[in-house]
Amino acid sequence: MKRIVLGSGDLIADPSFAKTLIQWQQQHGRHQLPWQQTRDAYRIWLSEIMLQQTQVATVIPYYARFLQRFPTIFSLSEAPVEDVMAHWSGLGYYTRARNLHRCAQRVVADYQGIFPVDVEQLGDLPGIGPSTAAAISAFAYGTRAAILDGNVKRVFCRVFGVEGFPGTALVEKQLWQLAAALLPTESIEAYTQGLMDLGATVCTRSRAQCNACPLELRCQARATNRVSELPVRKPKKAVPEKFTVMLVVEHQQAILFEQRPPSGIWGGLLSLPEVSRLIATKPHHITRAELDHMLTEFGEVESMGLMPEFSHSFSHYKLTVLPVQVTMKKIFMLAAQRAYCWLPADKLSQAALPAPIKKLLLGS
Repeated sequence: MKRIVLGSGDLIADPSFAKTLIQWQQQHGRHQLPWQQTRDAYRIWLSEIMLQQTQVATVIPYYARFLQRFPTIFSLSEAPVEDVMAHWSGLGYYTRARNLHRCAQRVVADYQGIFPVDVEQLGDLPGIGPSTAAAISAFAYGTRAAILDGNVKRVFCRVFGVEGFPGTALVEKQLWQLAAALLPTESIEAYTQGLMDLGATVCTRSRAQCNACPLELRCQARATNRVSELPVRKPKKAVPEKFTVMLVVEHQQAILFEQRPPSGIWGGLLSLPEVSRLIATKPHHITRAELDHMLTEFGEVESMGLMPEFSHSFSHYKLTVLPVQVTMKKIFMLAAQRAYCWLPADKLSQAALPAPIKKLLLGS
């Protein structure tokens, strides 16, 4: 094996790395995933966006339902964003859905509905970074381009003993150089899929199956008993906790919802009205007078009671929610003049609601 040196010098290619990986993928890799049976860039793009930070098993049913509703990039670009968000509801990381809609509109407007082959042009579209652009172009058009998602970073860090946290600019630059140097001259699709498969099914974050890895004999982490240490983990920070009070306002078998701002947590989705967007103290400190004051704009209260609080973890903080169930005797039209709407209880399962809110209201 030719040694690949990470540093300021040029990287020396190692064709045997790609050859080994391609052979393994052809024999042991995944071949029956829904998006593997096509060269349609639209379907490949959709799968790549859904798979960002989401497991394959979770994505598959969403992918099928999404394509049933939006079978082409034209149907997606023409759809209301609320409809797109509703079909994404529960998949999480909702910025992906908003960028998906914007990207579809760009591709239709700028490229007549055909995704460009050029990786840089793809990477310039909303929600598509360099690695995703390379994957789309490789799988749809056979382009020789390097990917570097989280799974691939883990494989490279272990096999080549890369030190340092991969999220830093210096280490990531080194990994991109390595990814480019290792590219094969042919079978780019099998190679790219092989990297994804190896990181997702064998070289996993925990409980790596080193005995089943085709790269075991060349893996520096395996040789030095550092598989659990590489890649170097991001330094831990204390996770802040935030609190809010949400109102489950009911009237004649309908529930009041508020449209959230386009950006931020649950951006663009419908959610329950909040006494405060975020409060610094425990939600139990909210007084009945504060609740009454907010509810006066909605109408006359018939009854009110606390529901069990719940917590939901985001990537950068933990949110604790105290739901308050409110039954209205009479409602004012004022609520409909802002970002509020009433939804019948039997329509909630199809609404664009955050997963924790849907679980609170529907119980599943």
